[in-house]
Amino acid sequence: MGTTEDAVVWFKTSFGTQIRAAVKNTPITENLIAAIAMQETSYLWRSQYKSRPLDEVLALCVGDTIDGPTRRAFPQSRAELEAAPKGKEMFRIARAALEQIAKVNASYARVARNRSKFCHGFGMFQYDLQFFQQDPTYFLDQRWATFDGTLGKCIDELKEKIRSTYGKAKKTLSHDESVYVAIAYNKGSVDVKKSFKQGFKDSSGKYYGERIDVYMRTAERLG
Repeated sequence: MGTTEDAVVWFKTSFGTQIRAAVKNTPITENLIAAIAMQETSYLWRSQYKSRPLDEVLALCVGDTIDGPTRRAFPQSRAELEAAPKGKEMFRIARAALEQIAKVNASYARVARNRSKFCHGFGMFQYDLQFFQQDPTYFLDQRWATFDGTLGKCIDELKEKIRSTYGKAKKTLSHDESVYVAIAYNKGSVDVKKSFKQGFKDSSGKYYGERIDVYMRTAERLG
């Protein structure tokens, strides 16, 4: 799988030019984008990027198979997804995505035994299927499987979180401010008066904000 440093170097080498062009004239930095990619999906692509072409690596960046009642956003079940306009087509795509990642990830292989399970998160930066009804074309055309497609959604969301957290006039972000924006990206909002112990808490007890802080510092150190 390689080290965290190896993964960050690969990511920035592979996508740095596209990222720098996309974040130009925004407060968003390449290092913030790298940290989010590491946090969201590196557990999937770190085992694949040395042996697969980029398009295959990107297509394998799918996940999140949790249904209701734990999941409260649309869709909470296969039936709810299939009842939506073009939902049956979307289920087929989401199910196929799960079957593909199941071939290289044992955890997803176990989940895939349930024929009604499907992926809810799509792309290296994990755009959620809860937005399918507002933006079906993005999911149905599988734009999430391209770097420009998944990056564009990430940047749009980060811009909105910068505005909601720091206001429209914000022109630059410090390291800590970038971490807080990433937390808002993850959980919808952030309290900048609190520590980085905010956002998703993983099985080791580390919070999303803490992970982003570490990944950003690694990216910054590597230049």
